[in-house]
Amino acid sequence: MIFDAVFVITGLAIVFGVLLGYAAIRFKVEGEPIVEELDAALPQTQCGQCTYPGCRPYAEAMAAGEADINQCPPGGEDTIQQLADILGVEAKPLSEEHAENAAEELMVAVIVEKDCIGCTLCIQACPVDAIVGASKQMHTVIESECTGCELCLPPCPVDCIEMVPANTGVEKWQWPEPLSIPVVVEQQARAEK
Repeated sequence: MIFDAVFVITGLAIVFGVLLGYAAIRFKVEGEPIVEELDAALPQTQCGQCTYPGCRPYAEAMAAGEADINQCPPGGEDTIQQLADILGVEAKPLSEEHAENAAEELMVAVIVEKDCIGCTLCIQACPVDAIVGASKQMHTVIESECTGCELCLPPCPVDCIEMVPANTGVEKWQWPEPLSIPVVVEQQARAEK
């Protein structure tokens, strides 16, 4: 009797598996390849700075002709050029409306670790997994992964996340001015002349 139930259930599983497999092949819905290409060219930050909730909806809107190619501040000029090449249109500079959302220089999030309570809300909000840490432990940001989208700021209950300029490399690094008194006196003397 137990064997009969096992055989019936196994038989039903095989029949339904074959039916589902056939249906998946027969009624397969093809995605639009242009949307896939556009989505792959976008930075996948899901930051919403383009006025769409994520990169995929923005790609769908571009493919339908409802959105322009120059609405992605995190992607910048390189992404705009890639999107123009895919769609076969002329590249444009970032639109003024969306350029207001972009900072003058790349900013990244930094967690003030002594204030962090380990709530993990910032980890859940980060679209690129740039924040690491464990529950009830301090968190930190992987600077090279952070896109500066600021989506981690609102959920933080203790406001321990700050946006600071990214370390852009040796070519833009400057020595800090010394704060010694002789230098200040010398600068004042030069200013008076």
